[in-house]
Amino acid sequence: MSDTAASKNNKKGFFENVKREFKKIIWPDKQSAFRQAVLIIITTIILGVLIKLLDTGIQALIGLIA
Repeated sequence: MSDTAASKNNKKGFFENVKREFKKIIWPDKQSAFRQAVLIIITTIILGVLIKLLDTGIQALIGLIA
């Protein structure tokens, strides 16, 4: 078998495997995806506020030292 024919078979097999794996995926329903997105947004906001508070506190401490 030539190299190009083997390469085409490998590519075809790869994409068939990808297609087969995608069929196994259980996608979340709309409500679940929405809840997860809201949770991620809330977590991001909370972590952002905590980082800002830590940054402000560290700046204040450095200001006292300097």
